[in-house]
Amino acid sequence: MRIVLFEPEIPPNTGNIARLCAATRTPLHLIEPLGFSIDDKHLKRAGLDYWPAVDLTVHPDFDHFLATVAPPRLVMATTKARIAHHRFAFRADDAIVLGPETRGLPMELMEGHAMVRIPIWGEVRSLNLSTATGILLFEALRQTDSIVDAFPA
Repeated sequence: MRIVLFEPEIPPNTGNIARLCAATRTPLHLIEPLGFSIDDKHLKRAGLDYWPAVDLTVHPDFDHFLATVAPPRLVMATTKARIAHHRFAFRADDAIVLGPETRGLPMELMEGHAMVRIPIWGEVRSLNLSTATGILLFEALRQTDSIVDAFPA
């Protein structure tokens, strides 16, 4: 499993996601251009002192990510998907891709790949990027039996 942020814009969201990835030992890939400097104080603050534990790779563009990582399957997170995340069959080697906060993933990037959405029945268009990432990642880890049981029965 890996998390891929395509052109993230808001440093605290990326910092929170980095912390989530450190907590779950999930590799994090950032696709440039980023809406902030990787040295941004807000980014570092949100990730706290967990940055050394983050398996982080920054790619100059999406093609570089595809060429160097070559994930078996991309799972695109979008409000335009027909299938809800809890009805989707995640695989342990999936790369979950999330788009920029203000515009989401471009349609041309999503074409030909699996797409999932998080159901929303309230009066909002979408969830915060770091919240959405947590929901998707933990569902994917649950489905693939990848959750480490830190407190055995």
